[in-house]
Amino acid sequence: MRSFSFCMFVGVTLFVVSEMRAEDWPQFRGPTGLGSTSQTTLPVTWGAPDDTNVVWKSPLIGEGHASPIVIGDRVFVCTAYWPDAAADRKQVIPEHHVLCYSVADGKPMWDAKVEPGPWRRDDFRSGPGGGYAAPTPATDGTRVYAVFGSSVIAAVDFNGNVVWRKEIKPHNFDVTVGSSPILFEGCVLMLCAMTNKKDSKLIAYDCVDGSIRREIPLPLAGFAHSTPVKIEVAGKPQLIIAASSSGEADGGIQSVDPRSGDILWWCRGGGEAASPAFGAGIVYCDSGRGGPGVAIDPTGTGDVTKTHIKWRINTIPEAIGSPTIIGNRVYRLHTPNILKCWNAETGEQVYAQRLDKLTSSWASPIADAAGHLYFASAGVSYVIQTGDEFKVLAINDLGDPNHASAAVANGKMFLVGTHHVFCVGAK
Repeated sequence: MRSFSFCMFVGVTLFVVSEMRAEDWPQFRGPTGLGSTSQTTLPVTWGAPDDTNVVWKSPLIGEGHASPIVIGDRVFVCTAYWPDAAADRKQVIPEHHVLCYSVADGKPMWDAKVEPGPWRRDDFRSGPGGGYAAPTPATDGTRVYAVFGSSVIAAVDFNGNVVWRKEIKPHNFDVTVGSSPILFEGCVLMLCAMTNKKDSKLIAYDCVDGSIRREIPLPLAGFAHSTPVKIEVAGKPQLIIAASSSGEADGGIQSVDPRSGDILWWCRGGGEAASPAFGAGIVYCDSGRGGPGVAIDPTGTGDVTKTHIKWRINTIPEAIGSPTIIGNRVYRLHTPNILKCWNAETGEQVYAQRLDKLTSSWASPIADAAGHLYFASAGVSYVIQTGDEFKVLAINDLGDPNHASAAVANGKMFLVGTHHVFCVGAK
């Protein structure tokens, strides 16, 4: 595979994700991209009937199911908004908003509008916001990097000013843009997994001015809405990309060196809606659209299909939210709200239980350091005790169902509904 010099520039000092304070939540699925936090004081109960532990709620302008992110005293949310005059939403690209709220009391601090890109969509299966506000933004402590479904990426400073804006071309994404941007060494990395494999690529934008530092061709990648995960193996970074279209594919799962751009290893597998999980020495991936799941030892090179796949689950129903690995257990929620727990070493099933009242199986879970696993959204949420025994600690309801995953910071949880953004914390 061809090698690239990736994101090598000097003279600019930026906060990057690895330097964030542990209590910040700067991107999709938090600082690790795996939905885990070192916090131990998150609330277990909240919401109805008496707004228990609801610190504040604040109205949204527009809607979407991008997850919130949190840094310092600010919460950021991306939404799409159609004016009342837009009788047929399919004929109008909505306004693109980056909203900033105060962590302390939820008061709006500013509202930045990003000029839409070129893609007017007419397939709104993607939920609230018509899929225009599906990707979760990322922040380096200086700017917020937001992607919208009209095929545009922009950087907004902490005063609400658009610093740069770039259209993503071509835009033959499937249904919508679902992947979220992630940060690495002064670059914004954006997975563009397209319906035509020849157009699939990883783009690295310079955080400062938005110039394209590198484009890494990904000819093995089919269309996908998943977000890559950066892991570290033997002291070196790997970017795990799961992009196979709707089924399995040779090279559907691959690892890229985010510094050189080299493809380190690849294997047959599925990856489309769900992001990878990493822990207990394995990478676990499945499509999220139904089909098999595989656990991979990420220490190999080249095609590792026959050498480094440790175990396989042959059939998993639709599971758009991401899996997670805690200790030696893999946790996977799939339709119809079935939570399965597997042994991470063998793939043996530990249990399968139904979360009957859960309102969204799209929202990815969060695991805290107190042994709690949160399947949390602004609708009905479940808090589960991790371990070999299935135990429900609480069922909570905020009454504003949406698919956005939660964010956590400083002992508080932030959730985006269809109409409001919420902060919950122990009172």
